[in-house]
Amino acid sequence: MRVIVLASLIGTACVSAATLASREWRAADGTLLKYRWSAPAKPEAGETYPLVLFLHGSGERGSSNRAQLRHGVMPILEGAEKLGQPCFLIAPQCPANQWWAPFDEKVTHLSAAGKPNKLLDAVVALVEETMAANPVDRKRFYVTGLSMGGFATWDLLGRMPGKIAAAVPVCGGGDPSLAAGFKDVPVFAFHGEADSEVPVAATREMIAAMRKAGGRPKVTYFPGVDHVCWPQVYDDPEVISWMFAQRLK
Repeated sequence: MRVIVLASLIGTACVSAATLASREWRAADGTLLKYRWSAPAKPEAGETYPLVLFLHGSGERGSSNRAQLRHGVMPILEGAEKLGQPCFLIAPQCPANQWWAPFDEKVTHLSAAGKPNKLLDAVVALVEETMAANPVDRKRFYVTGLSMGGFATWDLLGRMPGKIAAAVPVCGGGDPSLAAGFKDVPVFAFHGEADSEVPVAATREMIAAMRKAGGRPKVTYFPGVDHVCWPQVYDDPEVISWMFAQRLK
């Protein structure tokens, strides 16, 4: 696969050690992914580092390869730096008028979870190639996303069995019928109880399905909060600390 480094963007002052490169990657079927990439500033020989996959919401779709940095990415990297936890991070951008994972708006469930999906399959392939080419700790691969990206996070839980060490889906939804397949994955979900775009029931149903299957997911519902609940999530050092503490057995 061909990787093209287009430019670099230096993070904010408190994450000055992190450089987010602007890259393009093309899957075997021709699907093009534009993404931002961050790597440990000073990786040590023989050491491996966790990998975070961040999936943005519908408002950040396009071709700029910049809009996906609007929410979540920098707080995650800032939180990692405060923890003294160098990490790799991939933040792809969904093309305009596409969805990471199609869902049924009437019931706010994923409509094609587990079925072929060129865009998400390309994301998975990019992750696999990244793991092979870099000193990634495969036991510490984390997936998180908000809104549209929250749906994609739930989708990837079923699409990548045995590979995700932890998932943090924010105001998204999934397919409850598939929850048994990832019941043992540490999940910390979040949703505003007054969400007018993605009803809180979307998360409640996934948490209930995981628990019914024997899982022990964590969840926080924000009373009176509408759709934009992600600042409370990614700015919370305890959430970032919890995520990096998880590891595949």
